[in-house]
Amino acid sequence: MNRFVAVRSFGQAERGDTLIEFAISAVVVLTLLLGVMDLSRALYTYHFISFAAEQGARFAEVHGSGWTSACSSSSGTSYTPPLGCTASKADVQAYVQSLTPPGVTKANVTVSPQWLGKDINGSTTICSTTNNKAGCLVQVSVSYQFNYMIPFLPTSAQTLSATAQAVVTE
Repeated sequence: MNRFVAVRSFGQAERGDTLIEFAISAVVVLTLLLGVMDLSRALYTYHFISFAAEQGARFAEVHGSGWTSACSSSSGTSYTPPLGCTASKADVQAYVQSLTPPGVTKANVTVSPQWLGKDINGSTTICSTTNNKAGCLVQVSVSYQFNYMIPFLPTSAQTLSATAQAVVTE
């Protein structure tokens, strides 16, 4: 009978320990969970930036100076230029901005298209925004200022960027 009493008093002396252990464990688990969520958000944003650079280069690739009319750039939410138009820097920027998905701040997306001044053979033919003929190289760089939401990750904005190149086909 003495053993039973000893075990019972042993359990009563540790009642508050479980609550403290749970609180410490919960803080650690929630911190890890929020960290994984924020890093996943950064990966989602980087995936968009890479996709946007590729799509911007493709847009400039198929809208070379071989077309007769100019595209009309607009800053609306959905930018669909007419088929068969010559893209300018503003058109490429408007197109990439229109691809911005939910969760990515459109104002933090910077698009820098440029025609590299040479053609695919490396000769220094005059390739520019106005003379983007077939064979010219175009490069589209997209960057984004990403801010983490949880406090133990970096508080300053981190720049995510991607660059894509293409050869103008039209």
